[in-house]
Amino acid sequence: MTRRRGMSLAGQYLVLQLLIVLAVLVAVVAISLAQSAAAFERTEGRRALSAAEALGNNPAVRALLPDAQPRGGAALPAVAESVRTVSGSSQVALARLDLTVVAANDPGLVGNPLELGASRVMEGRAWTGVLGGSGTAVLSAHVPVLDDAGKMIGIASVSRDYPSTLERLGDAVPNLLTYLGVASVLGVAGSLLLSRRVKRQTLGMEPSEITGLVENREAMLHGLKEGVVALDPHERITVANDSARKLLGLPPDCVGRRLGSLPLDPALKAVLTREQQDPDQLVLVGERLVVANRVPIRSRGRDIGSVTTLRDRTELSSLERELGATRTATDTLRAQAHEFANQLHVISGLIQIGEYDSVVQFVNGATVDRTRLNDEVTSRIHDPALAALLIAKSSLATERGVALQLDPESVLRPVSDDLSRDLTTVVGNLVDNAFDAVTGLPRAAVRVLVEDSPDHVTVTVRDTGAGVPAEALEDIFRQGFSTKEAAPADGRGFGLALSRVVCRRSGGDLTVANDNGAVFTARFKRGTTQ
Repeated sequence: MTRRRGMSLAGQYLVLQLLIVLAVLVAVVAISLAQSAAAFERTEGRRALSAAEALGNNPAVRALLPDAQPRGGAALPAVAESVRTVSGSSQVALARLDLTVVAANDPGLVGNPLELGASRVMEGRAWTGVLGGSGTAVLSAHVPVLDDAGKMIGIASVSRDYPSTLERLGDAVPNLLTYLGVASVLGVAGSLLLSRRVKRQTLGMEPSEITGLVENREAMLHGLKEGVVALDPHERITVANDSARKLLGLPPDCVGRRLGSLPLDPALKAVLTREQQDPDQLVLVGERLVVANRVPIRSRGRDIGSVTTLRDRTELSSLERELGATRTATDTLRAQAHEFANQLHVISGLIQIGEYDSVVQFVNGATVDRTRLNDEVTSRIHDPALAALLIAKSSLATERGVALQLDPESVLRPVSDDLSRDLTTVVGNLVDNAFDAVTGLPRAAVRVLVEDSPDHVTVTVRDTGAGVPAEALEDIFRQGFSTKEAAPADGRGFGLALSRVVCRRSGGDLTVANDNGAVFTARFKRGTTQ
């Protein structure tokens, strides 16, 4: 489906800038109107108050006001008009203490009560403020008129018409037009420059294209079966798809967190952060073998992090172990076939020379040796799988010139199927490693001791080799570590690590020590037999 293209990035920035300019202009208009109103009240209020004080202090007003009557003479109106004319005020009025207006330039006010509003002039104080008047706002100043004894005898009022909002806006229009023009030019220029900068940073893509790219990336990443983990130069996780979180056991909020703050194995952290010389590096994550491929990411010559792809190789490893078991069985059969062939050659030679009694004696001896071995193992080891493994390994040991011995103190009662599989996996691995350690040495021998208790099964595999170097006693269980010549990338260095995982999974452990050779001790927690 084709995504509908909307307004370009430059157009969006231009509209946004113009809206900002308009909002600022409205705010400037409101502030200008408020400032002009405050300036008018402050300036004109002082002038009106000065005119009202001059009117109240006029000797004629102080003498005539106490006995004045509305329209009772021309002296007070003349004085009031004179003050209005000189001060440029719009209204002037004189009122007695009962608030009756006795003189005013507006005949409609004469004889009516003087509007005071919030004025405090009746308390003997001068006051300035805004009054509603007869529908039109006015700025008024009220001053008490005092006689010679300082007694209040009336009120002098001077008012100025309050400019309307349109009048104040008209006074501000020239400046506002200037502000609007300058702001518009700056806004348009700024939006164009900002748009160009952002488009350079977004590789020339519009917002809708960026959204589509992100949506496609998210769908692709989370749809991959392989795990994907991306880190920035500061080892913070920037991308982790569902498969990676499942494989590595990452928490849901891992994106944005530093790798060091997550509960990951040091070997796994090293794989995710260090340069990888060879592809398909194996790493053990819990009980799973994972193949990791780390690739550094560079943009414009700058290191911006790395991406690591992860593939679960556990099933493949299980298949390899099954093939390995098949190969071991084949080697065992080959060894037995070789042994039987030698015995048949002896029998054939004895027959050819007519030593029939010797033939019978040789056959009985070979049968007794084979029966003795089988009886020795099966009488002590009551798990068929482990017993069969040890019998098969004895033939392989003979082929390689190694003496495989089952300790006479060995004993094993029947175990559960799960424990039987774990025993054969670990014991087979330990015996094979012991064979590798002693093959070619004089008096090469491997001894296996199986101990059984109500709670645990312990298997000790001892060889007569050179032992494990002291500095490698703990590293030998670390994934990827191997004392053999093959590199870890070839699949070595995981047998003992997996064996320890198998032991610990069942509540036990796998340890190593040196005692005239390497001594590996595998301890398993006993389960319920089936």
